[in-house]
Amino acid sequence: MNFLAHLHLADNSNTSLGANLAGDFAKGNIADHPKSLQQGIWLHRQIDSLTDSHELTKELRAAFPTALQRAAPILIDLSFDHMLAKYWDEYHNQSLADFALKAYSQLDNTPDLPEKLNTLIPRMRSENWLTGYQSRQGLNQTIESVAKRISKPEIFKGATKAVEKMDIDIEIAFRTFYPQLMAYTRIWTRQTPSEFL
Repeated sequence: MNFLAHLHLADNSNTSLGANLAGDFAKGNIADHPKSLQQGIWLHRQIDSLTDSHELTKELRAAFPTALQRAAPILIDLSFDHMLAKYWDEYHNQSLADFALKAYSQLDNTPDLPEKLNTLIPRMRSENWLTGYQSRQGLNQTIESVAKRISKPEIFKGATKAVEKMDIDIEIAFRTFYPQLMAYTRIWTRQTPSEFL
């Protein structure tokens, strides 16, 4: 899952949006991070672990062309955010535009976020990343932007065309898997180890 899904899942489970998003930037032992972020980081890791190991996402990964196998997990995360944004009204009672404003505000007001995330938030807001996922053009721009930021951008060659070609397979996987993930996130919230509360 990418930024939008992690923020949505945090909201869905009534946990800190900022702390959950911090999970992408908080490395090492959870206990080494500020107490206010620990539950969110733990939840983030549960979400990523299930996403990576679930049969639906494994099958989807395998369906990508051989040349894109290394990029496939990232492409799935980005594509799932696109599907969530595209069908947002089915998963949240607040409009995506309003939710994005709430998310940016909460990120601004979450103390102790990792420095790398803190420096990214103004750009997320100014370019409105969360609503940008709704369109195919927005998804393609995000894929191209991610490719530019990694050390081996060549692993993304042909990615936007492949993702568009696999659109139906991606949508089926997302629509089947995501409601399960929403339910699991609420369960994990109740099962968070006491040391992270």
